[in-house]
Amino acid sequence: MKRLSVLVADDEEHICLLIEQWLKPLGYAVVSARDGMQAIKLLQKARFDLVVTDILMPDSDGLKVIEKLKTTQPAAHILAISGGGRFMDTNDCLRMARGLGADVAIMKPFVRDAFLEAVAQALAPRKKPAG
Repeated sequence: MKRLSVLVADDEEHICLLIEQWLKPLGYAVVSARDGMQAIKLLQKARFDLVVTDILMPDSDGLKVIEKLKTTQPAAHILAISGGGRFMDTNDCLRMARGLGADVAIMKPFVRDAFLEAVAQALAPRKKPAG
């Protein structure tokens, strides 16, 4: 069975490390980016099954990462994470991420079980629109 590849984009290094520690023992191949620009560059070089992206980051935010992902790798699943910021409420960040196509959005801080449940939800087969 193919290992699922995951890109984690977060400017907080400890969040990237924590997510790696949670996912690697479960068989995921994990690559980290410390900002949106680095994440976008990685998206141009490799395919990912899941992208976990913080919404508020320097040098291009998670919303731009989601937009790029939707045009370059539309089959990839997206889990948006956010702790909000000085000028934007967390719920607004997550709502915008969902509006751009994130499969799931969760608020930081999160615990391991809640995060892994969000990963499972994000990777679930997408429902095709009725029509």
